Parts: sequence; C-alpha cells; structure tokens
Amino acid sequence: MTIAAILKGREGQVISIGGTAKVSDAIALLAGRRIGALPVVEGNRVLGIFSERDVIYCLASAGAAALDRPVAEVMTRPAHTVAPNHTVLGALSLMTQRRFRHLPVVDGDSLVGIVSIGDLVKHRIDKIEAEAEAMREYIQTA
Repeated sequence: MTIAAILKGREGQVISIGGTAKVSDAIALLAGRRIGALPVVEGNRVLGIFSERDVIYCLASAGAAALDRPVAEVMTRPAHTVAPNHTVLGALSLMTQRRFRHLPVVDGDSLVGIVSIGDLVKHRIDKIEAEAEAMREYIQTA
C-alpha cells in the first residue's frame, strides 16, 4: 500500500506556512487547527517543517523573543519527504529511524500532502483488521 492511498480520502489544501511568517503566527496556526506540524513552503516547494518540538527548542534558547523570529530561522531542515508512490511501511520505517512524526508528501518539487505517524498506524491497523475479518469469514464458510 502506498502513501497515495492515505491521501486519496482527504479533501482541501494542505495547511502550510511561509518561511517569513513569525513563529507566533505558526504557533497560532498549530493551535487553531489542532495539528502538530506545518510544512514550511516557498511557492509549493517544501523548505522545512515547523513542529511542536521546534516551538519548545526556540523558546528554550531565545525565550519570548523567539516569537517574533521568522519560522525559517527555527524550522527543522531539510524536511524529509516522500513521494505519493512510497510505501506505508517504508514511510513508517523512515519516521521511526529518524524519530519524527510528520512527513510531507511531494510530487516532483510540489507539496501534495502531509501524513502523520498516526495516519500510517491507523491505516496499518485497519488493513490488518480487514485481513483478519476476511480470514474469519473464509474459515466459517470452509
């Protein structure tokens, strides 16, 4: 199964932010949308990713003054990305090895989506449960 299958059921645009936006604006967007990370983009090209961890790190190092800094100064870069045809298991492996929870999806140089580790785990559990149900039905009819 590929990342495209997970993105297929989603509607609307990807929530992202520009690198020149203030950290305070990024925090407001994270809180307002109840999300954990934002791709940082220029046009539709991913420059980095700004996550809850970046908030903590920049506040710890610069205090309240960090809120007025541009997102591009405190974001995680480069952002690791995957293509829509990347496998779910491959993406899970990458996220586990690199210890991050959000993964921008790009087609060529253009941002087309973002997946979280929660999205990928839910997809795997749904698939495993469907396979188990099919097996139960097969056994009952055999």
